[in-house]
Amino acid sequence: MTARPDTPRSRRDRPAKPALTREGIVAAAVAVLRAEGLAKVTMRRLAQELDTGPASLYVYVRNTAELHAAVLDELLGTVGAAPAPEEGDWRARLEAVLTAYVRMLHAHPSLARSALTARPSGPHYLNLIETLLALLDEGGVPPERAAWGVDLLLQHATATAAEHSARGATATGQRDTDTDADTGSGSDADADADWDALTRALHGARDTTHPHIAALAGPLLSGAPEERLAWGIRAVISGIAHTPVPGSD
Repeated sequence: MTARPDTPRSRRDRPAKPALTREGIVAAAVAVLRAEGLAKVTMRRLAQELDTGPASLYVYVRNTAELHAAVLDELLGTVGAAPAPEEGDWRARLEAVLTAYVRMLHAHPSLARSALTARPSGPHYLNLIETLLALLDEGGVPPERAAWGVDLLLQHATATAAEHSARGATATGQRDTDTDADTGSGSDADADADWDALTRALHGARDTTHPHIAALAGPLLSGAPEERLAWGIRAVISGIAHTPVPGSD
């Protein structure tokens, strides 16, 4: 007599599931991010992906915020170290590192926005901080200014990525790779409409009420995203190099 098709299968007959690890959870989260967007990177979704219960994941990750920070740290591994000295002076190489960081965030718009408040603490984040500090040190920036300046450089780069990713454009001309589940359908159209409204407002400013805007409407809107990113990084670097930290001088 053969067993009926609906006969329950013994758990002993099933292949053993791989043991849960933090690394495995983060890897699964990155895969979900790339396929479905950051909004789908939840404990419940990962539990489904890993064939376990959500409660089991909390042994390795405290909450969703920590999970998103871990995902950000994992993707920071694609940024890489500073270019070799023969590829430019320290300012140019520092700009290259930050541009690579922005490029990585641009590929995942919601991650760029999440990065404004995320607090990664993994090895790739530490490597990025070490690289930035080393380049500032090479340029003769005093240590206390470099220590404060790293935070400012990453804030500027992250905010730039978050701002431009909302329009579906990247500083390198690449398209976003996250799905509509990440950005929300219609978000590109809404962002374009907002940009058009701002353009009309600036160009329509009257010199009797807003003389500075009327005179500078063109420059206010000029420049490609990559040009503005590069200029902003250089401006921040110069400010860090020449602005003393309170109580240090």
